[in-house]
Amino acid sequence: MKTAFVFPGQGSQSVGMGRDLVEKFSSKIALFYDRANAALGFDLKNLIFVGPEAELTLTQNAQPAILLDSVIKYELIREKTKPDVAAGHSLGEFSALVSAGVLKLEDALVLVNKRGKYMQEAVPVGRGGMVAILKLELNVVEEICQKSGAEIANFNSPGQIVISGAKESVSKAKELAAEVGGRGIELDVSAPFHSKLMAPAEDRLKADIERIRFSAPAFPVISTVSGNPETDPEALKRLLMRQTTSQVRWVEYVQAIKSMGVTRLIEVGHGDVLTRLNKRIDSSLTSQSFAEAFAS
Repeated sequence: MKTAFVFPGQGSQSVGMGRDLVEKFSSKIALFYDRANAALGFDLKNLIFVGPEAELTLTQNAQPAILLDSVIKYELIREKTKPDVAAGHSLGEFSALVSAGVLKLEDALVLVNKRGKYMQEAVPVGRGGMVAILKLELNVVEEICQKSGAEIANFNSPGQIVISGAKESVSKAKELAAEVGGRGIELDVSAPFHSKLMAPAEDRLKADIERIRFSAPAFPVISTVSGNPETDPEALKRLLMRQTTSQVRWVEYVQAIKSMGVTRLIEVGHGDVLTRLNKRIDSSLTSQSFAEAFAS
Protein backbone atom coordinates (compact mmCIF):
# COMPACT_ATOMS: atom_id res chain seq x y z
CA MET A 1 0.00 0.00 0.00
CA LYS A 2 1.51 3.31 -1.11
CA THR A 3 1.29 6.19 1.36
CA ALA A 4 1.40 9.96 0.98
CA PHE A 5 2.25 12.33 3.82
CA VAL A 6 0.38 15.64 3.60
CA PHE A 7 1.34 18.68 5.65
CA PRO A 8 -1.11 21.39 6.80
CA GLY A 9 -0.78 25.12 6.34
CA GLN A 10 -1.41 28.27 8.32
CA GLY A 11 -4.44 28.17 10.58
CA SER A 12 -3.71 24.72 11.98
CA GLN A 13 -1.73 26.13 14.91
CA SER A 14 -2.97 25.83 18.50
CA VAL A 15 -1.42 26.71 21.85
CA GLY A 16 -0.14 23.50 23.44
CA MET A 17 0.17 21.49 20.23
CA GLY A 18 2.76 18.75 20.52
CA ARG A 19 3.27 19.13 24.27
CA ASP A 20 1.93 15.63 24.95
CA LEU A 21 4.50 14.22 22.53
CA VAL A 22 7.36 15.94 24.31
CA GLU A 23 6.20 14.41 27.57
CA LYS A 24 6.23 10.93 26.02
CA PHE A 25 9.17 11.15 23.59
CA SER A 26 11.39 13.87 25.03
CA SER A 27 14.64 12.07 24.23
CA LYS A 28 13.70 11.92 20.53
CA ILE A 29 12.30 15.37 19.91
CA ALA A 30 13.43 17.83 22.61
CA LEU A 31 16.45 18.80 20.52
CA PHE A 32 14.21 20.00 17.68
CA TYR A 33 12.84 22.80 19.86
CA ASP A 34 16.34 23.82 20.91
CA ARG A 35 17.42 23.94 17.27
CA ALA A 36 14.41 26.06 16.37
CA ASN A 37 14.98 28.53 19.20
CA ALA A 38 18.64 28.91 18.23
CA ALA A 39 17.85 29.41 14.54
CA LEU A 40 15.12 31.99 15.11
CA GLY A 41 16.58 33.85 18.06
CA PHE A 42 13.42 33.68 20.16
CA ASP A 43 11.66 31.07 22.32
CA LEU A 44 9.37 29.39 19.80
CA LYS A 45 8.92 26.39 22.09
CA ASN A 46 7.45 28.51 24.88
CA LEU A 47 5.23 30.34 22.41
CA ILE A 48 3.85 27.05 21.11
CA PHE A 49 3.30 25.48 24.52
CA VAL A 50 2.22 28.52 26.56
CA GLY A 51 1.15 31.22 24.12
CA PRO A 52 -0.36 33.72 24.27
CA GLU A 53 -2.61 32.66 21.41
CA ALA A 54 -2.66 36.15 19.89
CA GLU A 55 1.13 36.05 19.62
CA LEU A 56 1.20 32.52 18.19
CA THR A 57 -1.40 33.48 15.58
CA LEU A 58 0.78 36.24 14.13
CA THR A 59 1.77 35.11 10.65
CA GLN A 60 5.53 35.29 11.25
CA ASN A 61 5.15 33.12 14.38
CA ALA A 62 2.43 30.74 13.21
CA GLN A 63 4.37 29.65 10.13
CA PRO A 64 7.56 28.43 11.91
CA ALA A 65 5.44 26.97 14.72
CA ILE A 66 3.39 24.85 12.33
CA LEU A 67 6.47 23.81 10.37
CA LEU A 68 8.31 22.71 13.52
CA ASP A 69 5.31 20.78 14.84
CA SER A 70 4.86 19.02 11.49
CA VAL A 71 8.54 18.08 11.16
CA ILE A 72 8.59 16.66 14.69
CA LYS A 73 5.52 14.58 13.95
CA TYR A 74 7.15 13.39 10.75
CA GLU A 75 10.18 12.20 12.72
CA LEU A 76 7.87 10.14 14.92
CA ILE A 77 5.49 8.73 12.30
CA ARG A 78 8.23 7.73 9.85
CA GLU A 79 9.38 5.08 12.31
CA LYS A 80 6.06 3.33 11.62
CA THR A 81 5.37 4.32 8.02
CA LYS A 82 7.56 5.54 5.17
CA PRO A 83 6.03 7.94 2.63
CA ASP A 84 6.12 7.35 -1.11
CA VAL A 85 5.31 11.00 -1.85
CA ALA A 86 4.54 14.16 0.09
CA ALA A 87 2.50 17.32 -0.45
CA GLY A 88 1.85 20.42 1.58
CA HIS A 89 -0.97 22.95 1.70
CA SER A 90 0.73 26.31 1.09
CA LEU A 91 3.08 26.66 4.09
CA GLY A 92 2.93 22.86 4.38
CA GLU A 93 5.12 22.56 1.28
CA PHE A 94 8.05 23.83 3.37
CA SER A 95 7.34 21.10 5.94
CA ALA A 96 7.27 18.51 3.16
CA LEU A 97 10.60 19.75 1.80
CA VAL A 98 12.26 19.52 5.22
CA SER A 99 10.87 16.04 5.78
CA ALA A 100 12.12 14.92 2.36
CA GLY A 101 15.59 16.25 3.15
CA VAL A 102 15.48 19.03 0.55
CA LEU A 103 15.77 21.82 3.11
CA LYS A 104 17.52 21.88 6.46
CA LEU A 105 15.17 22.53 9.38
CA GLU A 106 16.99 25.70 10.42
CA ASP A 107 16.95 27.15 6.91
CA ALA A 108 13.25 26.44 6.50
CA LEU A 109 12.35 27.96 9.88
CA VAL A 110 14.13 31.19 9.03
CA LEU A 111 12.55 31.25 5.56
CA VAL A 112 8.98 30.85 6.78
CA ASN A 113 9.50 33.37 9.59
CA LYS A 114 10.57 35.88 6.91
CA ARG A 115 7.80 34.68 4.61
CA GLY A 116 5.24 35.51 7.30
CA LYS A 117 6.71 38.97 7.85
CA TYR A 118 6.90 39.72 4.14
CA MET A 119 3.32 38.57 3.54
CA GLN A 120 2.03 40.76 6.36
CA GLU A 121 4.00 43.78 5.18
CA ALA A 122 2.92 43.41 1.52
CA VAL A 123 -0.60 44.71 2.15
CA PRO A 124 -1.66 47.06 4.97
CA VAL A 125 -4.00 45.48 7.51
CA GLY A 126 -7.62 45.95 6.44
CA ARG A 127 -6.85 46.48 2.75
CA GLY A 128 -7.17 42.84 1.74
CA GLY A 129 -9.24 39.82 2.65
CA MET A 130 -10.11 36.20 1.97
CA VAL A 131 -13.51 34.53 1.71
CA ALA A 132 -14.38 30.84 1.60
CA ILE A 133 -17.04 30.24 -1.05
CA LEU A 134 -19.19 27.19 -0.36
CA LYS A 135 -21.69 25.24 -2.48
CA LEU A 136 -20.47 26.47 -5.88
CA GLU A 137 -18.54 24.75 -8.66
CA LEU A 138 -15.09 25.95 -9.66
CA ASN A 139 -16.19 27.36 -13.02
CA VAL A 140 -18.89 29.45 -11.33
CA VAL A 141 -16.41 30.89 -8.83
CA GLU A 142 -14.01 31.64 -11.70
CA GLU A 143 -16.74 33.70 -13.38
CA ILE A 144 -17.44 35.51 -10.13
CA CYS A 145 -13.76 36.37 -9.79
CA GLN A 146 -13.66 37.76 -13.32
CA LYS A 147 -16.55 40.08 -12.50
CA SER A 148 -15.32 41.14 -9.06
CA GLY A 149 -11.54 41.32 -9.45
CA ALA A 150 -10.98 38.75 -6.71
CA GLU A 151 -8.73 35.74 -7.29
CA ILE A 152 -9.01 32.06 -6.46
CA ALA A 153 -6.45 31.32 -3.76
CA ASN A 154 -7.33 27.75 -2.71
CA PHE A 155 -9.31 25.02 -4.45
CA ASN A 156 -9.66 23.01 -1.27
CA SER A 157 -12.38 20.52 -2.14
CA PRO A 158 -15.51 20.31 -4.29
CA GLY A 159 -17.78 23.02 -2.92
CA GLN A 160 -15.05 24.81 -0.93
CA ILE A 161 -13.05 27.42 -2.78
CA VAL A 162 -11.20 30.28 -1.10
CA ILE A 163 -10.89 33.62 -2.86
CA SER A 164 -8.43 36.41 -2.08
CA GLY A 165 -7.73 40.00 -3.01
CA ALA A 166 -8.53 43.62 -2.20
CA LYS A 167 -11.25 44.04 0.43
CA GLU A 168 -13.76 45.54 -1.99
CA SER A 169 -13.15 42.78 -4.55
CA VAL A 170 -13.73 39.86 -2.17
CA SER A 171 -16.78 41.63 -0.70
CA LYS A 172 -18.26 42.00 -4.19
CA ALA A 173 -17.47 38.34 -4.93
CA LYS A 174 -19.24 37.29 -1.74
CA GLU A 175 -22.36 39.19 -2.86
CA LEU A 176 -22.24 37.64 -6.34
CA ALA A 177 -21.87 34.15 -4.84
CA ALA A 178 -24.97 34.65 -2.71
CA GLU A 179 -26.95 35.67 -5.78
CA VAL A 180 -26.32 32.27 -7.41
CA GLY A 181 -26.91 30.11 -4.33
CA GLY A 182 -23.46 30.11 -2.81
CA ARG A 183 -22.34 31.04 0.65
CA GLY A 184 -19.37 33.22 1.50
CA ILE A 185 -17.57 33.08 4.83
CA GLU A 186 -15.02 35.79 5.59
CA LEU A 187 -11.80 34.31 6.92
CA ASP A 188 -9.96 35.76 9.91
CA VAL A 189 -6.66 36.36 8.13
CA SER A 190 -4.27 39.28 8.24
CA ALA A 191 -3.54 39.49 4.50
CA PRO A 192 -4.86 38.34 1.09
CA PHE A 193 -2.67 35.26 0.74
CA HIS A 194 -2.04 33.56 -2.62
CA SER A 195 -3.10 36.55 -4.67
CA LYS A 196 -1.17 38.94 -6.92
CA LEU A 197 -1.13 41.38 -3.99
CA MET A 198 1.49 39.10 -2.45
CA ALA A 199 3.94 39.86 -5.29
CA PRO A 200 6.11 42.17 -3.12
CA ALA A 201 6.44 39.40 -0.53
CA GLU A 202 7.27 36.86 -3.22
CA ASP A 203 9.99 39.09 -4.67
CA ARG A 204 11.62 39.56 -1.26
CA LEU A 205 11.46 35.85 -0.46
CA LYS A 206 13.02 34.88 -3.79
CA ALA A 207 16.33 36.41 -2.75
CA ASP A 208 16.28 34.46 0.53
CA ILE A 209 15.42 31.19 -1.20
CA GLU A 210 18.16 31.73 -3.78
CA ARG A 211 20.82 31.67 -1.04
CA ILE A 212 19.65 28.32 0.36
CA ARG A 213 21.04 24.98 -0.80
CA PHE A 214 18.37 22.50 -1.92
CA SER A 215 19.21 18.78 -1.83
CA ALA A 216 17.67 15.89 -3.75
CA PRO A 217 14.50 14.65 -2.00
CA ALA A 218 14.27 11.23 -0.40
CA PHE A 219 10.81 10.97 -1.98
CA PRO A 220 8.91 13.12 -4.52
CA VAL A 221 7.25 16.31 -3.30
CA ILE A 222 4.19 17.72 -5.05
CA SER A 223 4.90 21.33 -6.00
CA THR A 224 2.19 23.87 -5.21
CA VAL A 225 3.02 25.62 -8.48
CA SER A 226 3.36 22.72 -10.93
CA GLY A 227 1.00 20.31 -9.22
CA ASN A 228 3.41 17.51 -10.13
CA PRO A 229 5.65 15.23 -8.05
CA GLU A 230 9.08 16.85 -8.29
CA THR A 231 12.46 15.22 -7.61
CA ASP A 232 14.94 17.75 -9.05
CA PRO A 233 16.17 20.06 -6.25
CA GLU A 234 16.77 22.98 -8.61
CA ALA A 235 13.25 22.66 -10.01
CA LEU A 236 11.85 22.57 -6.48
CA LYS A 237 13.78 25.76 -5.69
CA ARG A 238 12.56 27.60 -8.79
CA LEU A 239 8.97 26.54 -8.18
CA LEU A 240 9.08 27.50 -4.50
CA MET A 241 10.08 31.02 -5.52
CA ARG A 242 6.69 31.36 -7.25
CA GLN A 243 4.63 29.77 -4.51
CA THR A 244 3.53 32.84 -2.54
CA THR A 245 1.27 34.18 -5.31
CA SER A 246 0.24 30.82 -6.80
CA GLN A 247 -3.08 29.08 -6.28
CA VAL A 248 -3.21 26.14 -3.87
CA ARG A 249 -5.06 23.56 -5.97
CA TRP A 250 -5.46 20.93 -3.28
CA VAL A 251 -8.02 18.90 -5.21
CA GLU A 252 -5.55 18.50 -8.08
CA TYR A 253 -2.71 17.53 -5.75
CA VAL A 254 -4.77 14.75 -4.19
CA GLN A 255 -5.71 13.55 -7.66
CA ALA A 256 -2.02 13.58 -8.68
CA ILE A 257 -1.14 11.58 -5.58
CA LYS A 258 -3.82 9.00 -6.36
CA SER A 259 -2.55 8.68 -9.95
CA MET A 260 0.77 7.49 -8.47
CA GLY A 261 -0.98 4.47 -6.98
CA VAL A 262 -1.28 5.92 -3.48
CA THR A 263 -4.20 4.60 -1.44
CA ARG A 264 -3.44 6.10 1.99
CA LEU A 265 -2.96 9.72 3.03
CA ILE A 266 -1.65 10.69 6.46
CA GLU A 267 -1.88 14.29 7.66
CA VAL A 268 1.41 15.00 9.40
CA GLY A 269 0.68 17.95 11.63
CA HIS A 270 -1.75 19.34 14.16
CA GLY A 271 -5.44 18.66 13.69
CA ASP A 272 -7.35 17.11 10.80
CA VAL A 273 -8.19 19.93 8.38
CA LEU A 274 -6.58 18.18 5.41
CA THR A 275 -7.92 14.79 6.46
CA ARG A 276 -11.48 16.11 6.22
CA LEU A 277 -10.77 17.75 2.86
CA ASN A 278 -9.20 14.56 1.51
CA LYS A 279 -12.28 12.53 2.42
CA ARG A 280 -14.48 14.98 0.53
CA ILE A 281 -12.22 14.92 -2.51
CA ASP A 282 -12.01 11.13 -2.80
CA SER A 283 -13.69 8.80 -0.34
CA SER A 284 -11.97 5.78 -1.90
CA LEU A 285 -8.68 6.90 -0.34
CA THR A 286 -7.87 6.09 3.26
CA SER A 287 -7.31 9.46 4.95
CA GLN A 288 -5.97 9.68 8.50
CA SER A 289 -4.84 12.39 10.86
CA PHE A 290 -1.47 12.08 12.60
CA ALA A 291 -3.20 11.07 15.84
CA GLU A 292 -5.13 8.28 14.11
CA ALA A 293 -2.16 6.95 12.17
CA PHE A 294 0.27 7.16 15.07
CA ALA A 295 -2.09 5.32 17.40
CA SER A 296 -2.69 2.46 14.95
